[in-house]
Order: sequence, then C-alpha cells, then structure tokens
Amino acid sequence: MISYFTDFILVAACVIGITAVNGVVTNAVGEKWFGGKRHSHIFDQSKRIQSGWNKVGGNKKR
Repeated sequence: MISYFTDFILVAACVIGITAVNGVVTNAVGEKWFGGKRHSHIFDQSKRIQSGWNKVGGNKKR
C-alpha cells in the first residue's frame, strides 16, 4: 500500500512539474517568435501612461 502512495505522489509530481515547465517554455517561445519587434514600444507606451500615477503601499516617508 505504501508503494501505491509513493507511485501516486511521484506521478503527480511529474505531471505537475512537466505542466509547469511546459507553460514556461511555451511562454518564452511565444514571446521570442511571435512577440514581434515592438516589445520595447509597448513597454515605453505603458511606462508613459503610468508616469503620473501615485505610488501605493509601503512605508510613508516623513
């Protein structure tokens, strides 16, 4: 019975691990191949839009 639970935990860990690695690899491939050359343009535009926003959280400076 112990061997059944050991096998079950090992298979579950492998399935979860493979799924996690697959997601990371797929995201990286998608960004590199299909991200286009406008990534910095999108980042700059987002930074420009957020330039006047107030900072939230953390400790207040006195």
